[in-house]
Amino acid sequence: MGSAPAGSDFLQKAGMAEPPRSCDCFVSLPPGSRDDHVIFGKNSDRPRDEVQEVGYHPAAPHPPGSMLECTYIQIPQVEQTHAVVLSKPAWMWGAEMGANDQGVCIGNEAVWTREAVSPGEALLGMDLVRLGLERGDNAWGALTVITSLLEQHGQGGPCREDPEPFSYHNTFLLVDRNEAWVLETAGRLWVAQKVTDGVKNISNQLTIGAEGSAEHPELRSVAQAQGWWDGEGEFNFSQVFSPENPPARMELAKQRYRGGTELLQQHDGSVTAEVMMSILRDKPSGICMDSGGFCTTGSMVSVLPRDSSLPCIHFFTATPDPSRSIFKPFVFSDCSTSVLGVVSPQFGPDDPVRKQPRFQSQVDRRHELYKAHQVALSTMETNPDEGLAVYEILRDLESQCLTDISAMLNGEIPGEELGDLFFDSVDTEIKFYQ
Repeated sequence: MGSAPAGSDFLQKAGMAEPPRSCDCFVSLPPGSRDDHVIFGKNSDRPRDEVQEVGYHPAAPHPPGSMLECTYIQIPQVEQTHAVVLSKPAWMWGAEMGANDQGVCIGNEAVWTREAVSPGEALLGMDLVRLGLERGDNAWGALTVITSLLEQHGQGGPCREDPEPFSYHNTFLLVDRNEAWVLETAGRLWVAQKVTDGVKNISNQLTIGAEGSAEHPELRSVAQAQGWWDGEGEFNFSQVFSPENPPARMELAKQRYRGGTELLQQHDGSVTAEVMMSILRDKPSGICMDSGGFCTTGSMVSVLPRDSSLPCIHFFTATPDPSRSIFKPFVFSDCSTSVLGVVSPQFGPDDPVRKQPRFQSQVDRRHELYKAHQVALSTMETNPDEGLAVYEILRDLESQCLTDISAMLNGEIPGEELGDLFFDSVDTEIKFYQ
């Protein structure tokens, strides 16, 4: 273990002139929310040309002793996994964000700490998101899944589809119908903070000070052994573990973090799915990102009613730039299946991710909606009137859909078969673009 290299060094070692500004995650718990709902939101900011797909994976039993192939490494599989819906970079096994059929949502963020990033292949933070969803019954359960896997397998490996190495540590926001947890990691070490009410956001930085609710048993002794903490006075995780020379983009994330906090506080007490979508679409704060080689490649908003007799609703764009995309609702049901229009093509053993050395070539991972949306975006550039007219019709449909879902959750209209909602929404959007 050693401290992270200083700023410019650090970036060269990460193999990048400028690292990504990465992501923002948000949660509102009553009384922050207008209704008796927990609202989760995330923008996934990734390399500009990376395709994000949305896939459904059913609950499944697994034979004892079976192994699970994650992005880079194999780990032992568990006997039973939950059904999950995931918004994920199409090249990897893991996910940027998603939900399971138990009402748990998780998103992650890149972060750099004084603990050096391990160069070897291990579990990606995105693998840990998916594993937490597949194995966790609630937010705390998912957190313990992630921390125990971190302890056993570590985190690391290339975080983008590129031969230039680029790796980071992770922070996570884990949410269920009752509470939220912020989990911040440094190598195999971690600290977590429980959030039971109000609003909270995370960006690419450490935020947990002295108010941690749970931590790795060796966290303080390692900090002391490294000379990062004198062992006296309060232990402030973010002060002790934040790098002395953080990457420039980690500094810039502070502005996004403050902007996100301000937007949440403006709506404190009245947060709804619509409000969360408007925050994710906010350009001035940089939360809706379009900067250099990076942009918001996928977005998610979830409504988790406190009343467990009501379904959770998960909205995904499956396309880049939420300010020019439509949120489409997914509800777990007995007839849930993947919607092929937002699932990328598979390349099997010939995939450049699977071949050694990795990432020596590129393949076209665009799904049907992504391609149609790209055409629509270029129409917006070349023929703004026509492009905007189509987008406004789709935004009206999104708005109507939100109104209907809100009425259903308030018991004003019966919740008919919601299982086909996501398929219908994707299908409609593709047809409109054509």
